Amino acid sequence: MDNETFEETMIEGDIMGDKFQWVTEGSEVTLVMFDGIAIDLLIPNTINAKIAETEPNMKGNTSGAFTKPATLECGAVISVPGFLEVGEEIRVDTEKKTYLERVK
Repeated sequence: MDNETFEETMIEGDIMGDKFQWVTEGSEVTLVMFDGIAIDLLIPNTINAKIAETEPNMKGNTSGAFTKPATLECGAVISVPGFLEVGEEIRVDTEKKTYLERVK
């Protein structure tokens, strides 16, 4: 939805590619338009997201060297350090699909 005119624009699934995994309700994205048709979807290079699901932290795995898969609230799955737990907010690089840091 356009934040100024409140006009909704439909876009084809192939334009979104795998970018859909980073877009949630209320996310701000930029549509690249040509002759009134959306040709690309631009998402921020980094986003803040909460961890929705991951394995529990195991005793002794407090170093950053141990990683585990985590599903974020937006649906993306990335590798995160072993010390992170469900509910924590992290910053993610959407281009490289990597964990950057814990959000304070």
